Amino acid sequence: MTTNILILCTHNSARSVLAEGMLNHLAKVRGLDVRAFSAGSAPSGRINPLALEALAAVGVATDAFRSKSWDEFIGTDVPAMRIVITVCDSAANEVCPYWPGTPIQMHWGYPDPSNAQGGEEGKRQAFEITRQAIGYRMLQLLELPLADMSDTDLMVQLNRIAHS
Repeated sequence: MTTNILILCTHNSARSVLAEGMLNHLAKVRGLDVRAFSAGSAPSGRINPLALEALAAVGVATDAFRSKSWDEFIGTDVPAMRIVITVCDSAANEVCPYWPGTPIQMHWGYPDPSNAQGGEEGKRQAFEITRQAIGYRMLQLLELPLADMSDTDLMVQLNRIAHS
């Protein structure tokens, strides 16, 4: 059975997209039955081009990404999420909707690379550093025997990853 993971950031334009892209890419390369989705409470309506550039540079297909609301993942006709991860502090502090299946909720915060100093090149470097940091955590997540873990054990391991 597929392990579905929803990754949230307020505007769903950068960090959550980087996480969705890296998790799906790494799961596919490893042949794992894991599917990531991303969304935001107040989607911007556009994906930051530097996020798409950082993903494309490591072979992630970027043509299907779009900025979307977390409302798309509420209801009866949506995949049940096992894990919901917030990747920005503002999303972590928001009151989230009820997610079908009562998934484990976790916060793995990252600074917004869109706010990096140093002009366009500084932002580009910040996006790549953020992509690498997110990718590392996603690799750690994919090392877990997700299908065989209880929610309690999974929560312990997700917290361990958050603090490593």
